[in-house]
This record gives sequence, C-alpha cells and structure tokens, in this order.
Amino acid sequence: MIDSLDVSYGDMWGSHEGPTHANPIPNALAARRHEAEMSYAVLLSSRERPLAMVERWPRGMWRVYLFDDASRRVQMIDFKPFGTGMLLAHRNTRLTGGDEETSTVEVLSCRAPEFGDWQVFAPFLAQQGHEPAPTVLLNDVSVDEGAGPLRPTGIEQLFAPGPRDTPDGPAVVELGDAGAVRITSGRLAVSDPGWVSEPRTVAVPPGEYPVTLALLRGTRWLRVAAAKVTLLDAPPHAWEMALRPDEDPELLGEGEFYGVGVDTGTVAFMDATRTVSEETLDEEVFFPLSSDDRPGVELPGTETEPNLIAFSAGWGDGSYPVWIGRTEDGQAGCVVVDLRLYPSDEEKQVPGGPGPSPA
Repeated sequence: MIDSLDVSYGDMWGSHEGPTHANPIPNALAARRHEAEMSYAVLLSSRERPLAMVERWPRGMWRVYLFDDASRRVQMIDFKPFGTGMLLAHRNTRLTGGDEETSTVEVLSCRAPEFGDWQVFAPFLAQQGHEPAPTVLLNDVSVDEGAGPLRPTGIEQLFAPGPRDTPDGPAVVELGDAGAVRITSGRLAVSDPGWVSEPRTVAVPPGEYPVTLALLRGTRWLRVAAAKVTLLDAPPHAWEMALRPDEDPELLGEGEFYGVGVDTGTVAFMDATRTVSEETLDEEVFFPLSSDDRPGVELPGTETEPNLIAFSAGWGDGSYPVWIGRTEDGQAGCVVVDLRLYPSDEEKQVPGGPGPSPA
C-alpha cells in the first residue's frame, strides 16, 4: 500500500523523456510558475521508484504519465477543466512497445489541484496496480533554490582579444568592425531577422552606433562569440538582462535566462521599425553569412527604413541572452548578445553547464 509519496519538480519540456526530471527545479520556483499559470512537471515517487509524472499545461490542462514496475511509461491520461474547480479525463492512452492505443475514456475526474495538492492524483496509481492509502503523505525532495537566473559575469571579457580554451579546443578572440546601425525610432531591436514580429528592444536615443563582433577563431572554424552595440563612450557600471514587460526573472531556474530566439542561425541589430522581406534575407543576408569568412553583413536601409546589421549566431539556432550595460548614472551604454560559445568561470562550476532558457 502506498502511504507516502516523494515529490520533486522540473521543467515540463523534456519531462516525457524518462522516469526522472531532465531539468530539476526547486519547489519555490515551481510554485511561482503555478501562480503565473506557466508549465512545469511534478514527479511522484515511492522509495526512489517513479510512479507518476504530472504535467501542468497551459489553459488549465493537465497530463499524468503512469509508470510500470520497470519505470517505463505505460499510460498517459489527459485532463481538461470541467465545471468549477474540477478536471475530467478526455483521453486515456496506453503506451505499449513504442505504440499508442487510445482507449475509450472511463469517467475519470478529480479536483483541479492547488499547488502542492498532489494527493488528488494518487487514486490513478491504482490503474497500474498500486494501492494508495486513504491518506497519502507527501514528502518534498526537490532541489535547492541554487544561484538563480544566469548572471552577467565576464561580459567585458567576451571582447578581450587573446587565446581562449573552449569545449571545441583552443581558439583566439579577435574583434571585428561590423559597421554602424542607424536608429530612428528610439528603439534598438535585437532579433532573428527572419522573425522580427516580437523583437527584444532597448530604448536608445536616435543616432548611428558602431557594432563590434567578438570573433572566436579555432583551427578550422570562425564563429561569432558575441556582438555589441556601443551607445556611449563610457564603461558599464552594471549589467541587466534585456526583458520584455511580461517577463519575470523570478520565474527562471538556475542558469536560465530570457533571450533572443534564433531559428535561422542569424541575429540582427536594427531599428524597431525595420521590416525585411524573405527574398532580401536569402540573397543579401543568409547567403553571404554562409561563407566561413563572412561572420557579419549589413542590409542597407531604404528610403523609408534604416539599415540592419546581421551576424551568425554562434553555432546556430537556440536562445541567447541580451545584456544592457548601464553607466553609473543609469543610461544604456551598450547592448551585448552573448552567443554562448564557451562557458564563463561561474558556469564551469555548475554540473552540466548552462541550462535551458526561454526565448
């Protein structure tokens, strides 16, 4: 009889891959994500044996995976809101030998749980032969809070010429002049040039600002390690993450960040009003950047729009942090994109290196 369950938390994305959390998160962070109606996963175990993985999905949806005695996922039950404060199963799927068999849903329902109210899912353990006690005690075994979101350490060092040790072998940092980006609207945008509908923006005075690339040159490769727009000729006094109005760093796990999402292997600095056509990008941006010795390119302005400075995104697609360097009086002195080619000294101390990051 199951009279107690160990409870741990993790990111929902990747939680379907095995009987443990791919990216564990602390209890307090999961609670904040629950309050913000964000996704996360809950693992229910007994004596180090996984029994169920519960996923909280958007719009009040939940998913429960049940494990067999060999810790294999053999059943998946999807719940949706029903009435006031209730969940009703709308799909019950058997996972057998890599195949899925969706069966007729029996009447399976439970309360929509408040955070920590995981006893509501205990009765479903009986479907895999586990007998839950009338009262099931919950034991929190989640990870500690840790150091929190990614911190801006070593940003200046990204642009210090000289040798570097990287995961891909020895390399050398060289600085490259990528031209100047012209800002007319008062908003500098950082975006994948192929997806400019939701750029990450920073308020800056209208003007033209030089763009510097930190180029990491290996024995047989050349990559952009970081890119910087210099707004003021003054050293940064403090660094802050470039955030959208709806982004809360308190919802980030250890080493995570909100960054610029990249799906074309390219990042660009541009005015927030700049638009681009797919044909122009293919011919004047993506094709030139496909050359190993052309890490950056300028897309000239038009009669109505300012120019655009694009550059290759490290090793390719992903998410990359954008940092604002503030002067002592609080002005934006520079904007930096760290393309994450090698970890900082701080990240070298974290097992597994940098963690996943929302775009």
